[in-house]
Amino acid sequence: MPDLTYAQVAKETAALAKDINRSAERIRGYAKDIRDEAIDTARVAEAIGAMNVDKATVAETRDLARRMDAVAVAADEYATAADTTARAATTAHEQNKNSHSAIGEAAARSSVGREIYDVNSGWLAQQ
Repeated sequence: MPDLTYAQVAKETAALAKDINRSAERIRGYAKDIRDEAIDTARVAEAIGAMNVDKATVAETRDLARRMDAVAVAADEYATAADTTARAATTAHEQNKNSHSAIGEAAARSSVGREIYDVNSGWLAQQ
């Protein structure tokens, strides 16, 4: 049996593209959640500032909100990079399909059977 078949490459590249797309969407969801928490944290900073809580605590809470927003931005950028990776995986899948699908279809229709890989390569070279 060969180390890698057309069907395996087709299946794996399609699965990879789907997995990367799902992961990017999950990351976007996390980024939104983090951004929402950053907004809430900023509101808390304003609220505790209005209640005359010490300035250091208010400043730390504002700083936390800014850092959380930066994390959300980074997560969005990461998701965008995942989109690029997913497009590359989809392109690889399409290229594999365009380049090799005829070979895969011919092998699937072949009456020779699946044991063709056991044929002696020396015999093929003589033919």
